[in-house]
Amino acid sequence: MEPILNVEALTKTYGGKGNRTNALRGLSFSVEPGEFVGIMGPSGSGKTTLLNCVSTIDTPTSGHIAVDGVSLTKLRGKALAKFRRERLGFIFQDCNLLDTLTGLENIALALTIGGAEAKTVEKNARRAARLLGVEEVLDKFPYQMSGGQQQRLAAARAMVTRPALVLADEPTGALDSKSAELLLGQLEELNREEGATILMVTHDAFAASWCSRILFLRDGELYQELHRGDGEDRQSFFREVLSVVSQLGGEGHDR
Repeated sequence: MEPILNVEALTKTYGGKGNRTNALRGLSFSVEPGEFVGIMGPSGSGKTTLLNCVSTIDTPTSGHIAVDGVSLTKLRGKALAKFRRERLGFIFQDCNLLDTLTGLENIALALTIGGAEAKTVEKNARRAARLLGVEEVLDKFPYQMSGGQQQRLAAARAMVTRPALVLADEPTGALDSKSAELLLGQLEELNREEGATILMVTHDAFAASWCSRILFLRDGELYQELHRGDGEDRQSFFREVLSVVSQLGGEGHDR
């Protein structure tokens, strides 16, 4: 089976002569269909740059990125925008909901922009809301929701188009521990029950412990990789994650 995400010899260099920063240094890895992969590393390790390149926000200096068999480095203009809209889902630390739309309308907007048939839009939006446990806020506006509800609604919006790959950038960064656990539990369930493929950047070992695999970056290179064993409980995996984080000199946010 072909990987959903394939990254080969990825480099990203900022600046010019005499003032160059090598954010990524020949990074290679792949993500298989149905994986929930975490990206961790200290500040300056390249994790945000990596996510920006995969999400097509930034352009690599060299190397190759393919999502669902399509080379992102070869797409341009409208073709790139269409692929990004249809095949990638995004969950950001700032949920980026539209204040003038209800919860249902925020989710449905992703389908409408994608040209979905009108008769299927509400049905699919409600299904996504049910999967993320936010049915109770569909008639509310974002300012009437808690931070956790807003973020889970944003996750529903990211999932509703059934993208090949969901990219999550510090999705629990602005949440309290209870709301973070609710969101992570929903993401894990989506991964397990719906086969959603998720790539999540996080600095938090607690958040990372919900993943099935974690890639640790240091100085733009792959430092270490951890797999959560079959049947391994989350607390045991959490301790493994903390051990690597301590080696890297980062904070693990013990909970």
